[in-house]
Amino acid sequence: MNEENMKESTKTGLPLLDRYLTLWIFMAMAGGIALGYALPSVSGVLDSYRIDTVSLPIAIGLLVMMYPPLAKVRYEELGTLIRAEGSRRIFSTSLFVNWVIGPLLMFALAWIFLPDLPEFRMGIIMVGLARCIAMVLVWNDLAGGDSDYCAVLVALNSIFQIFFYSVLAYLFITVFSGWIGGSAASGQVAVSMTDIARSVLIFLGIPFGAGVITRLYLIKKRGKEWYDDVFVKKIGPLALVGLLFTIVVMFSFKGLAIVEQPFDVLRVALPLVIYFVIMFFLTFWISRRLGFRYPIAATQSFTAASNNFELAIAVCIGIWGIGSMQAFAAVIGPLVEVPVLIMLVNVALWIKERYYSDEGIRKEVVV
Repeated sequence: MNEENMKESTKTGLPLLDRYLTLWIFMAMAGGIALGYALPSVSGVLDSYRIDTVSLPIAIGLLVMMYPPLAKVRYEELGTLIRAEGSRRIFSTSLFVNWVIGPLLMFALAWIFLPDLPEFRMGIIMVGLARCIAMVLVWNDLAGGDSDYCAVLVALNSIFQIFFYSVLAYLFITVFSGWIGGSAASGQVAVSMTDIARSVLIFLGIPFGAGVITRLYLIKKRGKEWYDDVFVKKIGPLALVGLLFTIVVMFSFKGLAIVEQPFDVLRVALPLVIYFVIMFFLTFWISRRLGFRYPIAATQSFTAASNNFELAIAVCIGIWGIGSMQAFAAVIGPLVEVPVLIMLVNVALWIKERYYSDEGIRKEVVV
């Protein structure tokens, strides 16, 4: 497959809403800024309806955003694939890359590029801790990865995030950052594990439970084919609606101030780009060294290079508020991730042609 054909395959294979996600986000940002300028009181009205410290309209938007990707996950296949021959190496490699290398890399990049912007720094650290559960399914399919293993890795990451995201966020934001100078005096705001855990349980635990129940119940009632081909496609756009609603409200708060500081936005985007690229190539290299065939290597790489920006946005809003710089930094995540990962899909297809072209006629080492 030549370069032109690879680009065309990527373009035509990506669903319309996902293909122009960056454009929709830009439009939502502009709409939020215009709304905040024309009706300064609207953001305050939306934020005034609260349950404890959680804004009710924002909570609804975030839950709507999180539910569709979690309803897509094939939970019923988790046990079968985990017990499959060779799966232990696949899953242990993925968990190490996702939950050790990824967070440490983003933490290092955040401190290297944003030492004087603690709020932005915390925001992208939260992105680095949130492992992808939605868009990775799209990137993996476009690159010809193993869809079954991808679904299981998404399920495992969802479960790990429920139990470990709050612990890791506390360690990286409060403990580790404090060791290298991120104290309250320097602008670093310590957060408690309880605050993080509460946000995770609300914004991930609720849609995760709803996704599991929905999938198992509807598959039993209507069948797997109907669920995947009809129901999932119908609820898919809700994730975008929830994301764009959240962005509009966020930018009605502080969007104008951000637009007046574009250099800071670029400083946040740069470590994100570097992170996505390093994670992708490093994981492909590790997978090749371990002897994984191309579909597994591609799945590993896109799982590692993608992030659950929905969760990062939700938790940042839950902890620091809808108008916080932390939440804004998390929003830059999908703005950067979408075009970079589209490029990396083409890179993966090139790698397949260059290094795995004989895979169909020779026996690969492991799985």
